[in-house]
Amino acid sequence: MDKLYVNVLGNYINEEVVEYYLVSHKEMREGTKDKFIRMKLSDKTGSVTANIWNNAKHYNSQFKEGDIVKVKGIVIKYREQVQITINKIRTADEAEYDLSEFIPATGKDIKKLSDALFYYIDKMEDIHLKELLHKIFDDKEFLSMFCKAPAAKTWHHNYMGGLLEHTISVAKICDFSARMYSVQSDLLITGALLHDMGKVYEYNMKSTIDFSTIGRLIGHICLGDELICRKAREINNFPENTLMKLRHLILAHHGEYEKASARLPQMLEAVVLHYADNLDAQTVGVTQLVSSSLNSGSEWSEYDKLNNRYFYLG
Repeated sequence: MDKLYVNVLGNYINEEVVEYYLVSHKEMREGTKDKFIRMKLSDKTGSVTANIWNNAKHYNSQFKEGDIVKVKGIVIKYREQVQITINKIRTADEAEYDLSEFIPATGKDIKKLSDALFYYIDKMEDIHLKELLHKIFDDKEFLSMFCKAPAAKTWHHNYMGGLLEHTISVAKICDFSARMYSVQSDLLITGALLHDMGKVYEYNMKSTIDFSTIGRLIGHICLGDELICRKAREINNFPENTLMKLRHLILAHHGEYEKASARLPQMLEAVVLHYADNLDAQTVGVTQLVSSSLNSGSEWSEYDKLNNRYFYLG
């Protein structure tokens, strides 16, 4: 039998399924009569809510978040959302599954995205910024990690190649903005290409995306700033003022202290970069949420905790 991917489960309402999925989220909850397990089961096509109502305490010790599991359960609809009521579950052996079925990846051509990255680098007129970018991305080991890394754990571009895809999208938005507004174009584009590069070290990606230790303790903004400073020191006579402005773009691109920004945007280029970054992140995040709900038969997406709202699917 063909694998029942998450995105087709809506076609099997009230039917029993036996399949392998990744446990992308798991928590024990207090029910009206007893504890139950609420979790998200995922594969490369999306995720679905699942519940273990019976023997939850027993099953809780049998698997953990990040495991690939074999489940037996009934597909149901609850409040117009597809869910699975699990009757049996166990951790799967590595020989039982192909990991590529569970790790989502960008649908974009990585080679074309990489070519676009170097297109923006090579058209730089500022010789110091151009040399800085080459010092960073000519490192084949770093470039390989950059091309494979996700851009987030959950909300947007949370898949292999997501960081490169997001970076090029932000660079395109900034390139367009530079033709509309009076900004330092090379500085802005450099900020776009480097703003999230610390995420290469912020995340670990195995069966799931999770924060690395240094990612939790330091974070991608500070990691990116540190790498820029280190590489700039290797360039003779790199202008201190240019370095200061570039660092500000990186440190301020989250826009608000409440969203972990190290500084508030205090340059026009920093304002543009922040909104370009947020535009792409929010647009792709909502697109992913809506796409994962289209086969549910509902008029509305699942509740988006980040933005505190549902999204209309009609």
